[in-house]
Order: sequence, then structure tokens, then C-alpha cells
Amino acid sequence: MASPSPRFSVLQRLYEPKLLTVLRHGYRLEDFRRDLVAGLTVAIVALPLAMALAIASGVAPEKGLHTAIVAGLLISLLGGSRVQIGGPTAAFIPVVFAVIQKFGYEGLILCTLLAGLMLIAAGLMRLGALMKYIPQPVVTGFTAGIAVSIFLSQIKDLLGLRIDALPAEFFARMHALAQHLDSAQLAPASLALGCIALVLALRRWRPNWPGFLIALLIATIASTALSLPADTIARRFGAVPAALPDFDIPRIPFERTLEMFPSAFTIAFLAGIESLLSAVVADGMTGGRHRSNGELVAQGVANVGSALFGGLPATGAIARTAVNVRAGGRTPVAGIAHAGFLLIFMLVLAPLMGYVPLAALAGLLVVVAWQMADVESFLHLMKGPIGDRTILLATFALTVAFDLTVAIEVGLVLASFLFMHRMSEVVEMQSNISLLDHDEGNGEELDQRAQLPPGVEAFQISGPLFFAVANRLDEALNQLPTPPKVFILRMRWVPLIDASGVTALTQFLRRCELQGTRVILSGLRPQPLAILRQMHIHPDGQQLRFASDFSEAIASVRADQRPRS
Repeated sequence: MASPSPRFSVLQRLYEPKLLTVLRHGYRLEDFRRDLVAGLTVAIVALPLAMALAIASGVAPEKGLHTAIVAGLLISLLGGSRVQIGGPTAAFIPVVFAVIQKFGYEGLILCTLLAGLMLIAAGLMRLGALMKYIPQPVVTGFTAGIAVSIFLSQIKDLLGLRIDALPAEFFARMHALAQHLDSAQLAPASLALGCIALVLALRRWRPNWPGFLIALLIATIASTALSLPADTIARRFGAVPAALPDFDIPRIPFERTLEMFPSAFTIAFLAGIESLLSAVVADGMTGGRHRSNGELVAQGVANVGSALFGGLPATGAIARTAVNVRAGGRTPVAGIAHAGFLLIFMLVLAPLMGYVPLAALAGLLVVVAWQMADVESFLHLMKGPIGDRTILLATFALTVAFDLTVAIEVGLVLASFLFMHRMSEVVEMQSNISLLDHDEGNGEELDQRAQLPPGVEAFQISGPLFFAVANRLDEALNQLPTPPKVFILRMRWVPLIDASGVTALTQFLRRCELQGTRVILSGLRPQPLAILRQMHIHPDGQQLRFASDFSEAIASVRADQRPRS
């Protein structure tokens, strides 16, 4: 039997869906049982979220369900991650709301279709790896900004304000909310706050229970039984149809394609970033490795499919993916099962969904926005260099006050200028170093491997540890067949480190700790040492140590291995 051609092997490695890989390696009945349970668990979490996300975006709740079913199915069928769960996400709410306000729902369908084609093209051009080069302050800034936008979009339903239409533009929206604050109602506010409190309580004391669904059920029962004066899905949108989504090829107004291109690009960019971030998180939880370019192609196909069924933009959902992993899902079959269960829920429970109070859904989205804001990461980056803080705050403010497209453009431009400035500083620093300054030399560099005691590995970084190279730290561990007892990271030739580099180093240290590997950082220069201290990365003498040079690091390891009398 002829072996596959090298070109076919490369294409298989880049684009073969993980589902085919799993089936080729063997899929057992026990695997199916675990995936089925995980799919059901994720569907229970996704049901209220899909409706809430659709309503927050300004469309009927069934649009969110259709998106979760169609896009979720296609992402799991074709994706490059074993456990990725796809569907509508909170990140799209301000973008979708603004597009509908500007172009109408047909315009959103076209933007989603164009975004899907862009994602397919990005995957085929192998641009998946480039997504890693987005600086951490930009990602954290626009993510936190989106979270604030989501919260502001929910104040109307959260307080039951009597506003006919909420403007999409930030300043007009804030003016409208301020003018109608006196129309707040007790019943909707009580339902929303009750849902928030219940979800947070369940997460603390019963973290394995489906908190969103439980809170929604209790709020719906209370609202119906007590006849509370609170808007429901049925009152605002009518009955939720218990039917399959309709396939329809939209009329494409090509004359407006250029006008819609920036919005479509924003959707594609956001879908690509969030899906690959979710895949990276999933890899960390399962120990697997996703195919980034294959994932982009799958996301593109899923968005095209969602548009053809009248749905919303879709991407990988980090929270639902994490739920899938914790529930035992290990293959794409879990994601397929999740889409199937959602379809069953919609067909069976559609008549009851109309009783759900909108204030309860708003409460759930407030919890989602708080999670998405990731305040801890935001505050951590605020301890970094002033340039990173400037990028973070600028991206955050522009996302809230204007839109995501402007925020990302400005954030990336600022990051580029900051990078060039830092590189000029590096040249200055290096020009002042004597060529005879070899405190780690003495022939040790040429014979590094021979010096290492058993169970010890070493890796040397040469050059600045900034956002474009931060992810290479994980590659050092992936090259090793088994986790070492001690990992020496030689940093003598690292002249500077930025906030993204510290974030990557923190994740590297956490991964080493989980696999029982102690880390020694040797030869730290003044700037990296100062930034590590500023961002509270300190040696503890056990898990993490600092050594002045490589020789001291080796001596420290040997001292630990020496038998104690």
C-alpha cells in the first residue's frame, strides 16, 4: 500500500478534523457514554445562555438557539480541537447590536457570511499562528471593554426601565439610561438581583450544579406564580417557535459589501481570537494540542452555516468548553451531542420558554460580563511597564466608548510603536556590554548537556521576551518526552521582558508546578528582574529559584541531590 505524499501529510496535519483523528485511533462505547453525559451537561448550561445572548444582541431568543445548534454542530464536526464547544458568545453582543442598528438584520447576515469566508481564507493561508502575536494588554483591554459594554446593555432589563429603544452609541445610550432611571421597577430588579445572588451562591457551595438553569427556572416560576409585572420573552418577542431553523440563501446587496467590510472583519477577528484562545485553554486542561489553521477553517464554515440558517456570529466558547472538559468530554462527539440536545430542548420546551422573565436573563448576563472582565488579569497588567498600561487602558476605553474595530486598530498601532521603542533601547543596552563579559562562559556553553545532572533540563532564551515570542516558553516543555525534575531557564541573554512575557512566564511556572517540575531562572538582567519583582514573581526557594549564573544553578541542583547525613 502506497504511503501518502508529503503534501497530503502536511495538509492532514494542518486541516484534518479532530473527529476523524479520534475515530481513526479508535472510539469505544465508554468514550461515547462519557461524551454523551458531557454533551447533555453543556447543553443545559448553553440553553439559557443562547437565549440571553440573542436577546442582548437585539434579536429574538430562537436566533441564539439556532446559532448554538448549527454552528456548534459544524465546529465540532470540522474543528481542530477535541473539546471545543462553539456557539454565540458574549463578546459579540456589542458588535452584533451595533451592526443591526446600522444595517438591519439582513446586514448582520451578510456580515456574518463575509466573516465566515474571511476565517476560511485565514485558515487556508495558515494565519492561525499569527493570532498568537496579539499583545496581552490589547486582548485583556478589549475583553474588559466588551464586558463593560455588556453590563451597560443589560441595565434596561435589569431595572425594568421603560425605554422603547436603547441607542447603540455609547454616549447616547448613557444619556438615555440617565433620563429613564426614575422608571425603574422593583419586580424586575428583584428578579435580576435574585438570579445573580443564586448563581454566585451555587458556584460557591454547589459548583457542579447548573447554576444558570436553576436560577432561570426559579425566577420563571416565581414570576409566573406571583404574577409579577416583569417583561417576559413571550410579551416582547412572541412565542418561541418549536421548529427546525429554516435554510435560506440571503439576498446579498453587493453594492453595500464594501460598506459592511469593516464590521465583517471585526466579527472575523473576534471569532478567530476567541476560538483560538478557547482552544489554548482547552489544551491546558486536557494536555492536547489543537490545529489552529484547521480550527479557523471550521469556525469560518460554522459562521457561513449560521448565516444561511439566519443565526448569529459564532466562535469557540471558553466557559462552555471548560464545562465540557470538567464533565468528562474528551472528543468532538461531546460537542455534536450538545448541539443535538439543544435541538431536542428547543422542540420540546419552546412553549415554556415564553414565560422566562427578561430581567432574569439580564442577571445571568451580568454574571457572564463579570467573568469576562477578568479583573484579576486587568489589575495584574496594571502593575506592568507604563507602555503596557497605556495600551491596556486605551484599548479598554476605546472599546467601551466607540467600538471594537477602533480599539483593536489603536491598540495594535500603540503596541507596534512600543515594540520599536523597546528595540531601540535594547540596541543601546547591548552596545554598552563588554565583549569580554562572559561570566557564564568558561567552556560551559559548549558542553551544557554534559553538565546536567539526571532529571535536569536547561533551555536558553536569547533576545527580548515580549509579546511576539512569549508563547515559545511552552514549546520548550513540549519538546521534552517526560517532565524533568528541575528545569533551568537561562535568561542571561534576555535584555528585557514585557507584561505579555511575564504572563507567559507565569503560565509556564504554573504548568511546571502541576507536573512536579521545579524551575531555576539563571542570569537575570536588571530590567527583567525589576519587572518580575514589580509584577510579584518572587523566588520561594522551592518551586522557583533565582541563580546569578548557570554554574550557580547547577551547583544548587547538585546540593539538593547530595545525600543528607
